[in-house]
Amino acid sequence: MKAIMYNRTGNSSVLELREREIPEPGDGEVRVRIAVSGVNPTDWKARAGGTYGKLEGWHVPNQDGAGVVDAVGPGAEGFEPGQRVWLWDVAHGSSEGTAQEYVVVPRHKAVPLPDGETFDAGASVGIPALTAHRALTASEHGPDQLAPGALEGHTILVTGGAGAVGHAAIQLAKWAGARVIATVSGEAKADLARKAGAAVVLNYHEQDVAEEVLKVAEQGVDLIVDVNAAANLESDLKALKNGGTVSIYASSKNDEVLTVPVRPSMSKNVRFQFILTYTVTDGQKRAAVSAVSAALADGALAVGAEHGLPLTRFPLDQTAAAHDAVQEGTVGKVLIDVAGERVGEAPVG
Repeated sequence: MKAIMYNRTGNSSVLELREREIPEPGDGEVRVRIAVSGVNPTDWKARAGGTYGKLEGWHVPNQDGAGVVDAVGPGAEGFEPGQRVWLWDVAHGSSEGTAQEYVVVPRHKAVPLPDGETFDAGASVGIPALTAHRALTASEHGPDQLAPGALEGHTILVTGGAGAVGHAAIQLAKWAGARVIATVSGEAKADLARKAGAAVVLNYHEQDVAEEVLKVAEQGVDLIVDVNAAANLESDLKALKNGGTVSIYASSKNDEVLTVPVRPSMSKNVRFQFILTYTVTDGQKRAAVSAVSAALADGALAVGAEHGLPLTRFPLDQTAAAHDAVQEGTVGKVLIDVAGERVGEAPVG
């Protein structure tokens, strides 16, 4: 089988297309023929050296993907060949990612893909949607797991509403019944945030975000999902209601310092929740996977430009270009067609 692999960290030129043996599933494992692999910032950062020190052996990149179960190991009850699945955290704690034709994963990392949902959607939800779910459930006043109506009466502010996590946060919050306000940097991105389901979209280059938020939510928003707290914190604190939460899942650089103004934070009893999806509790991850599956089944996590998440595609042998596209800030979702053809709704195999 064909696989993209690297045995040293660095720029995308370290990625090589190699031939390797098709692996066999062991106890509690399933083998999946990958149709589509999703690329996230965490994938190129790991390859560039942000995760590993010195690599031992060869690694296959990419955490997310979707495809068809090809073989089932002993103890992997509930799966059978031909079953369509989406995958999450595949390369975390492993040398095997989704940028290859077949991958073996523990059964809990393969989740049935609802009938009628595309492999594109399945390959897009892992890191972004699971991160968004934790961000939306970080408040002590909110639910531990999202479902229709779980955020009824809540107003959520999503900064960077045209990004992959921001897009998923808008979709999940709307699905759960919240009113969503999103910030973006321009009109093209504003259109994407509206298509994702944001009721109010603000251009942070042209508008005072806190001032405009308070026109919509007089007491402030219940929760903020923030992609750049270092730049947004002053505005966040003004826009947040008493007892509100700021969920922080990213920064412009890894060693960035966040200076928290104590008195404004104290006066509103603000909760700050930092989020890394890999290290949330097992219960939080199970809740996220379950909720994302339910949202997929309800059609609430659709992808494509018409749903606010444009797709940019590459073939497997151009995985390096796919990584570069994500690193350069391509708007929407970058996908890799591993199966060698566009498979969309229909399973491969």
